[in-house]
Amino acid sequence: MIALSNTPVLETERLILRAPVATDYPVYAAFMAGDRCRWVGGPQAERESFRSFAAIMGHWILRGFGQFVITDRRSGAVLGQAGAWFPAAKPEQEIGWHIWAPEAEGQGIAYEAALAAREYVFGPLGWTTAVSYIATDNTRSAALAARMGAVIDRDATPMEAPFPIDVWRHPNPRSLA
Repeated sequence: MIALSNTPVLETERLILRAPVATDYPVYAAFMAGDRCRWVGGPQAERESFRSFAAIMGHWILRGFGQFVITDRRSGAVLGQAGAWFPAAKPEQEIGWHIWAPEAEGQGIAYEAALAAREYVFGPLGWTTAVSYIATDNTRSAALAARMGAVIDRDATPMEAPFPIDVWRHPNPRSLA
């Protein structure tokens, strides 16, 4: 299997966050084919989900950082994605997360992964600010952002989307210590 090289691996108590590989695609495609992805551009047909997965992988090459694939530390099961995101169309650097595997929802997986991603962006990547673009009606992601200490920044530039978006500004954990 061909894999991205020189990409970091993040570890938490229950998770390993690593670069995406081709064998992650079926779990991603299943997520993107259903209604659970409505806040991230779906549902998508196979053609579109392949392109969006390729964008996740290509982001690492173009930017030098990207979305990690979240895996279960014990089983290796692919659960979702979390990490740094800054494609050309986004106004600001973002911390994003999605749980692909329905059985992983409601387990604190996204929170654990998003905290690790936040440490990474404010640590090794050296970001001084980060946001999360969250659909106003996506109450679960909004609750996660709030749990992380993020607040809605009404002065921030929203991204374009087919539905209202709130910009959640994350605290720099290094300035909280």
